[in-house]
Amino acid sequence: MSHMLDRRRAGVLLHPSSLPGAGYCGTFGASARRFVDLIADAGLSIWQVLPLGPTHDDRCPYQSFSVHGGNPDLIDLQWLVERGWLTATEAEIGRSSPGAKRRALDQATRAFFREAEVATEHSMVGDYGEFISASAFWLEDYVRFQAFRDAFDRRPWATWPDGLRKCEPRACDRMAREVSENLTNLRFRQFVFNCQWHELRQYANERDIMLFGDIPIYVHMESADVWAHQELFNLDESGAPISVTGVPPDYFSSEGQLWGNPQYDWEKMQQTGFDWWLQRFDSAAREFDIARIDHFRALESYWDIPAHAVSAREGHWVKAPGRHLLQAVRDQYPQLCLVAENLGTIGPEVEALRAEFSLPGMVILQFAFDGNPENPYLSHRHQTGDIVYTGTHDNNTTLGWFESLDEELRGRVYHYYNNPPEGMPWMLICQALASPCLTAVVPWQDFLELGAADRMNTPGTTEGNWLWRFDWEQVPAGLGARIREKLAYYDRLPA
Repeated sequence: MSHMLDRRRAGVLLHPSSLPGAGYCGTFGASARRFVDLIADAGLSIWQVLPLGPTHDDRCPYQSFSVHGGNPDLIDLQWLVERGWLTATEAEIGRSSPGAKRRALDQATRAFFREAEVATEHSMVGDYGEFISASAFWLEDYVRFQAFRDAFDRRPWATWPDGLRKCEPRACDRMAREVSENLTNLRFRQFVFNCQWHELRQYANERDIMLFGDIPIYVHMESADVWAHQELFNLDESGAPISVTGVPPDYFSSEGQLWGNPQYDWEKMQQTGFDWWLQRFDSAAREFDIARIDHFRALESYWDIPAHAVSAREGHWVKAPGRHLLQAVRDQYPQLCLVAENLGTIGPEVEALRAEFSLPGMVILQFAFDGNPENPYLSHRHQTGDIVYTGTHDNNTTLGWFESLDEELRGRVYHYYNNPPEGMPWMLICQALASPCLTAVVPWQDFLELGAADRMNTPGTTEGNWLWRFDWEQVPAGLGARIREKLAYYDRLPA
């Protein structure tokens, strides 16, 4: 286990898009710093932010256009105003919608380069050059993918002209000249995102808050990663997937889940020394203090579904070279603090792989009460090296979950915890804090005592997800002091 997680501590889970503020989406601006101040004063020492990549229209950060890029929606326009690249009026207009924000960022791009022409010694000009250089291994592929996609009315890349579809250098260079202005705009957005994120990370670290991110196991078919590295995915000559991702039927779904991401060609991945994966972990190490490997079990075996299948039932298990990959990661990034998302149907082989690399797993209290005395999520079965949660971004809020239970199951919960005086959700928060697990993480909605209407995501649905935001008025007076009191009682305050 990393030294970062080797003592008792607690954190909060909140995607930055859920922060309050003007506009359609939370950002890395003043509210982010206010949130850091609040949780630091409360004694929390981890902020789990989930993935931060550029999203499709569904805003799901687990289905991104790039495994390395940042989501421009999270950019704070006031930061650009302070540097003279936007007016206050332009920023206000830019906050109204994603399209307006892109136009405002394009205005800022032009202002930045006008300034660069007359002030070559300006510090940000040098920073921009350094960012372009350090990001060369992914940035150009990403901006070309996005610019070409814009030029073709957002059509799937497999329908582009042949040379572009195959990502042939000469064809791409020729097209790049035609869309050069958009390429510049897209590079600048990533530069600004990078600046703001690292400023926020530094601010959080100075207040002893570690930032906990995510490495989604799979990538979206419509992404720069698949388009630019087609040889590393299980695709046919036309660029269409041969097999896709998902999970088999289980207790929660009789049909399983058909996710539809293209499968990796793990043989090719291994032949290249896992270079593509190592670059992902390199980005994670640059962005986060802690990173969670989403759907960790796919590194041991993955559920392979024919692309033509109508149900996940048609899939089968295939072994993956996860041990070799993790060994390569450990060799190259020995200090990187990794966590394994080991939820769902997990066999002994998966747990053995996790144990071999001493990766903390996850235990979810909401999953504990199915009547099985062997349930690993029951508090007395927790292991010190794991991370305990009341729930995750994919769960109902704890209050919403409890209110959905029938009377018998509610009684079972109260009986297990010996009828504590605190009602929900604080009853479950306290049980998470009391857990033997060294690390406890609580979704912000639970601290705010919010119900089902305030959940972030409902897996298997496509409407209304990843839109939730809180308001400062929802934060009760004295919440920070209450959290700090609980952390002190359960020995989770910073040293």
